[in-house]
Amino acid sequence: MTTPPQPDPTPVALELERLHRSVEVGFARLDGQLALLVQRSDQTDGRIVDLDMRVAELERARWPLPSLAALVALAALLLSIWQTTR
Repeated sequence: MTTPPQPDPTPVALELERLHRSVEVGFARLDGQLALLVQRSDQTDGRIVDLDMRVAELERARWPLPSLAALVALAALLLSIWQTTR
């Protein structure tokens, strides 16, 4: 009894190596894309923090306006009362 000849494993090994390389390239591409997304997310977070600070600064700068309007109205009322009683 003789054993049948074994098929040459070289084409299978080459195909496995080609698949392995394709998977590595795909993972490298995905890793690069994920790194880019993380970088953009960090930039967006920084912009949001900057925008929040700017909005808070504008809100603090705006608060005297209604108070000043009320004081001017009160002064006008007092002036008109003083004018009518004179």
